[in-house]
Amino acid sequence: MINLAKAVLAVMGEVENIEKGMTVGSGNNTYKGVSDKDVKLKIGRAMQKHGLCLLPISVDETTQIDRWEETNQFGTKQKQSVFTKVSTKYLLLHVSGESQELAGYGQGVDPQDKAAGKATTYALKYTLLYTFLVPTGDIDDADKHHSDSIPMPAKAVLLPVSDVEAVALINAASTIADLQTAWSALSKSEQNLPTVLAAKEALKNKFKIELPK
Repeated sequence: MINLAKAVLAVMGEVENIEKGMTVGSGNNTYKGVSDKDVKLKIGRAMQKHGLCLLPISVDETTQIDRWEETNQFGTKQKQSVFTKVSTKYLLLHVSGESQELAGYGQGVDPQDKAAGKATTYALKYTLLYTFLVPTGDIDDADKHHSDSIPMPAKAVLLPVSDVEAVALINAASTIADLQTAWSALSKSEQNLPTVLAAKEALKNKFKIELPK
């Protein structure tokens, strides 16, 4: 597959870096990311120039839907969170007829019907970035600082990765200030988990405080 390899190397040489021009999240949880549009434009143009195309072959999808009721002063509303993960396969094809199968993975969360789109978009974006080894942002941003040189904060709240850890974080609060800090550390999807909502309500009644929505 000499022709395919040469074309891949040519794209790698042409697309040396993609800037992180997209802001993801809000508040203290914001971070810079590379947009799907920038990846498709820059890598796609280079692929076209060097006789390459990427064809989707299959998508293996798993979806989990959590539903619960949330009550406030305006009444009770039905809420849901849709989590989708996909394993994808693509065919990287060269005009010479040479080809190579590629694999991708993505996941997405949405309260409505966009989880699948988010998951497949993520899978394609990172398949392209990893296939052509395209760095994003500052080329040396992963190695700019040694971890030993970064001071450890005196007190930090770790973001939970499961409902068990999220509930434990809430239940560990012993003061109103601790409860507010723990609640702020949770993501929206974690705040909407039924077990987390129940733990919040219990402590809210205990401290007689209305947490921000």
